[in-house]
Amino acid sequence: MSKEKPKRIKNKIHSRNKNKERYDLKALIAVNPELKNYIKPNIKGEDTVDFSNPIAIKLLNKSLLQYYYGIKNWDFSDDYLCPSIPNKADYIHHMADVLVESNFGQLPSGNKITCYDIGMGATCIYPIIGVTEYNWNFIGSDIDENAIISAQSIVSKNDALKNKITCRLQGTKKDFFYGIIDKEEKVDLSICNPPLYASLEDAIKGTHKKNAPYRVSEIKEELIYDGGETGFLQKYVKESKKFAENCFWFSALVSKQSNQKGMVEFLGELGATQTKIIPMGVGNKSSQIIAWTFLSKEAQIAWKKLRWTSKK
Repeated sequence: MSKEKPKRIKNKIHSRNKNKERYDLKALIAVNPELKNYIKPNIKGEDTVDFSNPIAIKLLNKSLLQYYYGIKNWDFSDDYLCPSIPNKADYIHHMADVLVESNFGQLPSGNKITCYDIGMGATCIYPIIGVTEYNWNFIGSDIDENAIISAQSIVSKNDALKNKITCRLQGTKKDFFYGIIDKEEKVDLSICNPPLYASLEDAIKGTHKKNAPYRVSEIKEELIYDGGETGFLQKYVKESKKFAENCFWFSALVSKQSNQKGMVEFLGELGATQTKIIPMGVGNKSSQIIAWTFLSKEAQIAWKKLRWTSKK
């Protein structure tokens, strides 16, 4: 079976990202007046959001979702991290590009695409962006029952999300596809944002590094996994091989540069037919999307004909 060398894509914020320009604070305050209480001048005297305040960050992202994506009801417990909307949107846009490259330069009709979000979380953020931007269907899983309840609540309170997102509880912490995706079920994409740290101690230590992705106050249980990002990715990649015919494109957001090479080599050993490395850099966080498929060219053609081609 032929294998293609990993393809690299230049690092910049995605052209379709709604937040590639400076935030329009006046517009955001208009949809969420409370945000005004957390605006302060920067060293240049320009108005900006107080990014040192968790309340301000949450209000900003709620405002972004309402103004740009039409999502008015996005409430979740402070026990969970508030995601950065621009960063999460970039992952979705890049995966849409992967679909375009796999479909003769055309984005498949949104309603034909099913994306599986591993570790969806309480905020349901990737499904929200995928549905509102591309009309994709989503399956979202999580090992945290309260996170599932939170995500289901968000879906039920926003008409645009109803009947587009299915939330499934993963009952076995070590599994990714088992227990969620039936052997006969097909998904066109899988996405995930792995936990970064192996322990609480490791997480706290990581906050002291230059350009650390999180502050000490932001450390939550969802950032911790036995084995850290490395252990998570190894298990995810290994299990993806067993579901090679269930998913066209698997992917993961890889934060640690040191994990990239080993992951690509492991994928080669497992027989991945294509691997893509897509750099991402939004704000002060830098990472890569690694996407892979085990499908042969013949199997890819059959997949497209069965799932993506319009029936005339």
